[in-house]
Amino acid sequence: MPDFRHEWKHEITLSDRLSLRARLRAVCQTDRHAVNGQYFIRSLYFDNPADKALREKLEGVDRREKFRIRYYNLDPSLIHLEKKSKQNGLGAKAMAELSAAEAQAITDGNLDWMPASGRSLVQELYSKMCSQGLRPKTIVDYTREPFVYAPGNVRVTLDYGIRTGLRCTDFLNPHCVTIPAGEPVTILEVKWDAYLPDVIRDAVQLEGRRSSPFSKYAACRVYG
Repeated sequence: MPDFRHEWKHEITLSDRLSLRARLRAVCQTDRHAVNGQYFIRSLYFDNPADKALREKLEGVDRREKFRIRYYNLDPSLIHLEKKSKQNGLGAKAMAELSAAEAQAITDGNLDWMPASGRSLVQELYSKMCSQGLRPKTIVDYTREPFVYAPGNVRVTLDYGIRTGLRCTDFLNPHCVTIPAGEPVTILEVKWDAYLPDVIRDAVQLEGRRSSPFSKYAACRVYG
């Protein structure tokens, strides 16, 4: 079972992002996967016909989960199936790798191979696609600037340029049409294990900003 971590999430302005970027570069390392300090993320989120994942997020249900498939910089050589879980205000993530063919099969509704995949998370998704009616719902795109700080296993990210694929689930098509998901915003996320070092707490401090339950998935689902 994955470990649960503390999470802060703030909706911030462009000027906030520029200020935080300078502070974080002074005290953190850039994530090794970043190119020129950033990378592009495309996720395909799942939900059931009653929009269970969306409704639980909007209603602030304490124990909830959501599934997604994700890859980076439109490079299908590394694709992850992920399950995000929330419990008592803490977050956890379980992951399993998928091939491009497997990701496409899930998107197309070809599921027969999943029970024998040998990956428990793939098998769990299969079970819930059968029992709960989970299906691919929409694509969520954005740019991320990631920073890491070893003490406390801290990860800080600045996410912006959020776009929605509406009802499009053509996940591996780099030419899939997406549109901006509302007014431009930046999302600051801070995640850590047992403690948040003071140097990071000070670096991400913004006057008048409070933790907020912003969801990229929910923001994109406004459009379909």
